[in-house]
Amino acid sequence: MSATLIGIIGILVLLAVLFFLGMPVGFAMAIVGFCGFWYVVSFKAAINMVGSDIWSTFSSYGLTVVPLFIFLGYLAFNSGIAERLYTAAYKWLGHWRGGLAIATIGADELFAAICGSNTATAATMGTVALPQMTKYNYDNRLSTGTVVTGGTLGTVMPPSVVLIVIGLQTEQSIIKLFLGGILPAVLLGILFVLTIFIMCRMYPHFGPAGPKTSFREKVVSLIGVIEALGIFILIIGGLYLGLFTPTEAGAVGVFFTLLITVGTRRLTWKGFVDSVRESLKISAMVFFLVTGAIIFGRFLAVTRLPFMVAEFASSLPVPSYLILTLVLIIYLLGGCFIDSLGFLVLTIPIFFPLGMALGFDPIWYAIILTMVTTMGAITPPVGVNIYVVKALAPEVELSTIFKSVSFFLMACVVCIALLIIFPQIVLFIPGMAQ
Repeated sequence: MSATLIGIIGILVLLAVLFFLGMPVGFAMAIVGFCGFWYVVSFKAAINMVGSDIWSTFSSYGLTVVPLFIFLGYLAFNSGIAERLYTAAYKWLGHWRGGLAIATIGADELFAAICGSNTATAATMGTVALPQMTKYNYDNRLSTGTVVTGGTLGTVMPPSVVLIVIGLQTEQSIIKLFLGGILPAVLLGILFVLTIFIMCRMYPHFGPAGPKTSFREKVVSLIGVIEALGIFILIIGGLYLGLFTPTEAGAVGVFFTLLITVGTRRLTWKGFVDSVRESLKISAMVFFLVTGAIIFGRFLAVTRLPFMVAEFASSLPVPSYLILTLVLIIYLLGGCFIDSLGFLVLTIPIFFPLGMALGFDPIWYAIILTMVTTMGAITPPVGVNIYVVKALAPEVELSTIFKSVSFFLMACVVCIALLIIFPQIVLFIPGMAQ
């Protein structure tokens, strides 16, 4: 039996384990990767490989960037920064038709700039925004859809955990990935706002206009934006200017956030403990995903399957963008049945070499894969953001939330298309930093 065939069988076994046994993605990848490596090479080599990979993963200095940025996001959540961001956006935009929904997207964009998690962004803004939109008689299809999809901005906008994982897996510069994600995240937010504007034009009852506020109230509300903006500028500005590494940026961000929130007494002891607990849980999940992906990637490497796929695809007499379209469709379909981040780390060992063989820029290609991964977080039946919002709004039918997402999926598709047509949207800021 050829090594390539063993690689294909390993992928099929992995998918079968995931689907039928419901095993977590990280554990499933580690088990299949170990057994496959054992079969292709030897048991002793597999033991040595797992031992060295686990040690190198968990002792890696670069991996400390993950818990730092996750901790930063939860500190911002538990200290009320997100609530103040929403209040500011609400004061400025709430009197428009659909203004509360637009304010939610604006607050999502700002909160995503200091929180690297799409679920944390969705949960935070859902807690703040859903009661307000219910109060002003917003249709559930608009209110829940806005919170579900607005949370995806946390996947693209730095400091994104997804971009960190891609950087670690593909050995790319996390700084350049962060810089490359800024404009796509802003573009996606603008497209979400346009979607809300069009929906409220077509269906005025979806988002009735809220009460007007005085100019003084608007100006005062901006105080709530300053701290989040300051944290973002400190982190991204420091990275852009080369003042510190991503890990140092995470540490500086956490220190600055603690300084602000503890100094103003907005972070309680309970909030601090909750931030630590949630950060440990999410970080452990990410660590196991990365470790499992590395072990599975080693197995695929010895079978040479990724390289054969890349060579075969690059030799096909079809445009490279047609192959890219097929890859994106696979990601979209895979995200419907497997956790989006899990599916990403599972497929990177296969599809990233393919993208490089097709001549795509690695930063641009990583951002494109991240963008389509965001769609996996909001597509049924396993879109994690959908269930986060369902937990926050138990009175809303799950089918209603599923339908609400359909209005915003087209904005995601348009955003990806624009990034493909105009790659400089991604590459402009990283190019300036060189």
